[in-house]
Amino acid sequence: MQSASGEPLPAQGGGAILHSSGGVWVNGYEAHDSSAVFPGDLIETKAEATANLSFDGTTVLLAPESVSKFEADFLELDHGSVSVGTSRGYQVRVNCIRVIPVVNQWTQYIVTDLSGNVQVAARKLDVNVEHEHGRGKETAANDLSQKASVHEGQQESYDESQVCGAPPGPTSASSAISPKWIAAGAAGAGILIWILVHGGGGGKTPLSASSP
Repeated sequence: MQSASGEPLPAQGGGAILHSSGGVWVNGYEAHDSSAVFPGDLIETKAEATANLSFDGTTVLLAPESVSKFEADFLELDHGSVSVGTSRGYQVRVNCIRVIPVVNQWTQYIVTDLSGNVQVAARKLDVNVEHEHGRGKETAANDLSQKASVHEGQQESYDESQVCGAPPGPTSASSAISPKWIAAGAAGAGILIWILVHGGGGGKTPLSASSP
């Protein structure tokens, strides 16, 4: 099987090829160009560094100063910004929020999480924004039983604490991403510049049934 860029994927199922030119770390070790990554791997881009993941029907660009966890069917974004192009419905998860392409056709979208403000921009085709049941505030589960859609060419913002509640303590054994990865993305200035260049902006839309 080949990746979206035509390169062979790692033999282990669900893997991807990571391209970088330095300043990218995988599981705490600096990665080299054309490194293999697998589900559960933690990826961090340093200031002014980017990374590109290529795998079956999908490419993911990680902006500078981003912290994420790669999975076969979704990317868990802890901090920063990612740009996704996918023909197979590849998703991005931020805490209890999931961003899901509406159809399995080539869809392009950007997800940014800076200081608890989650921005979703649909560049090609629409995406749905859903609350993941069993995560976050119980009161939010019913609020998000109906999906919020971001249509092509639009951008919406969501308050992560309002939707998901306060983040778990840093010593939580169930925390998906180590606190050292969370602390690593504290600056975020480079990501804001990257998003503005790619057409950032837009209003703030609480992900709640209480707001139209």
